[in-house]
Amino acid sequence: MINYILRRLLILPFILFGVTILIFSMIMMLGPYQRLSTYIEDPSQLKGGDVDQLITKYGLDDPWYEQYGRWVSGVLQGDLGWSESAGQPVTEAIASRFPATFELAIFAVIPVVMGGIWLGVLSAVHHNDKLDHTIRIFSTIGWSFPTFVFGLLVLMVFYGILGWFPPGRLDNWALTVVMSDGFTEYTGMHVLDGILNGNFDIVVNSFRHLIGPIFTLAIVWWSFILRITRSSMLETLSKDYIRTARAKGVSENVVINKHARRNALIPVVTVAGPMVLGLLGGVVITETVFGYRGLGQYAAQAAAQLDYSGILGVAMYFSFLLILINLLVDVSYAVIDPRIRLE
Repeated sequence: MINYILRRLLILPFILFGVTILIFSMIMMLGPYQRLSTYIEDPSQLKGGDVDQLITKYGLDDPWYEQYGRWVSGVLQGDLGWSESAGQPVTEAIASRFPATFELAIFAVIPVVMGGIWLGVLSAVHHNDKLDHTIRIFSTIGWSFPTFVFGLLVLMVFYGILGWFPPGRLDNWALTVVMSDGFTEYTGMHVLDGILNGNFDIVVNSFRHLIGPIFTLAIVWWSFILRITRSSMLETLSKDYIRTARAKGVSENVVINKHARRNALIPVVTVAGPMVLGLLGGVVITETVFGYRGLGQYAAQAAAQLDYSGILGVAMYFSFLLILINLLVDVSYAVIDPRIRLE
């Protein structure tokens, strides 16, 4: 396995090179006047000045390979241009919103994956009885529901009617506390920062704002993961070694939990990887519906305002994240199933 990981790490520079070529090609599809907006921090710079001089100043009319070299050099130094929609450099915009998205992903992925696996195994074990049919109906409805519709329903019922789970990340009073000098932002994740500051009112308030997005994501992804788990589990339970274990008198709990469930998790890991990638990359619809200031909301704002630097910066971040997640998924196969040889 170590050799496999090392080989993948050696391939990473070539993959990243291909990613940079692809994204730079997208940049070059824009004209020099459009690309100039990624360098202008203040629109007043364009007033009374010669735009062509600015294009020459920033080398936007140079050969593509020279522009690519400068762009890659800037990326390696963390310079992804100026984000007009965020009013700050793209790197700072992504860094300021990443803790919110990471916090949502952490609290969402555990109940989503564990709940989906548990429901899928439960459905497979009770194949074709009332419990199985109930879970399948639930999964069909949950997967068929558009995310934005379900999110709006959650917001309407749990906040509009019951007043339990408000949108955003914090209430106004909590936001004032977080921004005060007496509160130290160690990570940008309000739950963890609240614990580290010993302010559990902030922890509770942050959780109240997280429950709505988490519940919305959980219903949709539970439905998907439990269907994959159920299908894989039913296939595994029909294998010869499962019948042999039962014939030898092995208890049903051992057959299900030790022999069947572990071997049925390979397809689940395959679909869980892209799910985690989507959570860490920013859940655009969910974050937009709940006014949650994360990467997904930033990507939507950048696209709506034709913020080229912001869009391409998020694309670069997402590409790097995709490469890392795929590596972790491949390695996890051997951890789950020792029969898989990666060397």
